[in-house]
Amino acid sequence: MAKIKIGINGFGRIGRLVARVALQRDHVELVAVNDPFINIEYMSYMFKYDSVHGQWKHHELKAKDDKSLLFGDKPVRLVRPKLARLKFQLDCPFISTREPEGIPWGEAGAEFVVESTGVFTDKEKASLHLKGGAKKVVISAPSKDAPMFVVGVNEKDYTPDLNIVSNASCTTNCLAPLAKVVHDKFGIVEGLMTTVHSITATQKTVDGPSMKDWRGGRAAATNIIPSSTGAAKAVGKVLPALNGKLTGMAFRVPTVDVSVVDLTVRLEKKATYDEIKDAIKKESEGSMKGILGYTDEDVVSTDFVGDNRSSIFDAKAGIALNDNFVKLVSWYDNEWGYSGSDGVEVVMVMKVELVVVVVVVVGMSLVEVVVVTTWWWRWQHGGGCGGFGGGGGCGGSGGGGGGEGGVGGGG
Repeated sequence: MAKIKIGINGFGRIGRLVARVALQRDHVELVAVNDPFINIEYMSYMFKYDSVHGQWKHHELKAKDDKSLLFGDKPVRLVRPKLARLKFQLDCPFISTREPEGIPWGEAGAEFVVESTGVFTDKEKASLHLKGGAKKVVISAPSKDAPMFVVGVNEKDYTPDLNIVSNASCTTNCLAPLAKVVHDKFGIVEGLMTTVHSITATQKTVDGPSMKDWRGGRAAATNIIPSSTGAAKAVGKVLPALNGKLTGMAFRVPTVDVSVVDLTVRLEKKATYDEIKDAIKKESEGSMKGILGYTDEDVVSTDFVGDNRSSIFDAKAGIALNDNFVKLVSWYDNEWGYSGSDGVEVVMVMKVELVVVVVVVVGMSLVEVVVVTTWWWRWQHGGGCGGFGGGGGCGGSGGGGGGEGGVGGGG
């Protein structure tokens, strides 16, 4: 399969980590980044140094002047056609415009755009990227009207006619795989979820104005702050059988990364806590390997910084009141685990019209689910292997159809 050419809109926490993941994958090519709020020097600085995930050490990266960036020993130019842009990693321009329709994704070669500003999260706004030449858009945040997908849960429902999709939230990506396993095996009658969530960039360092959420305006580093989250309700969108059965809340706590979900549910079928653990462990080693993890060690939050998996079940932390009422605990790196799962092996069952195909891919993210499904559909309908349009040929990109989160990437 031809390389996946992606662009990133918004170079915040999620955008920068998506870039790090993309630059470490052989089958993904980062071709463009847009962020109108920062200049070339600051952009390179923020990419290179990260207080949570460490310094970028794969290549030397520095701004040579206001017109070029050095990536290793290769100078990369800053060119200014219609829009200011910075050439990054040979052919990756940094573009600078606030309006999605003004970003020349097609000219830059970006077929798939990760929308990670946290601003353009509905279909109408996200679809503006298509006017700039993008073919598909993945929103790195929950969306009120774009179809949401969680890898390992409902990606098999993706069809190539969907040009705008949402990757839901980091918390939904943790909760949904766990809820799916428990519901499929034992049935969930109803449940409540609490996420103990690390601070994000939307919070305040000291008490400050926050008219929509007064408590959210209190100092992040010195408070445990109750907050709302739609993550549990969103599970009903990716798992319709649980629609209306789950809701939840969040506590924002003074840690910089890694969060944990507490899922308390009433079960249809009686099950001991050991039986529940065994079912989750089996799935973590089988169909959900690399997505849902399992640990029975004495772990704490920092042990999961940089963990690729969406959800890591903590067998020692959960408890059961009886055989129908249990509390389950699962960890997640709300930044890295959400931005990409490097080295994950996902067995995907993709339904394309009447064709059911099983594809095994190493390093599958939602962007790659979109790509592979599109590739297979086009191939079945005359596009050739790797083509994105009729007659694209092997590796071609003929005239095909079109196609986080936010500042904090939180739940």
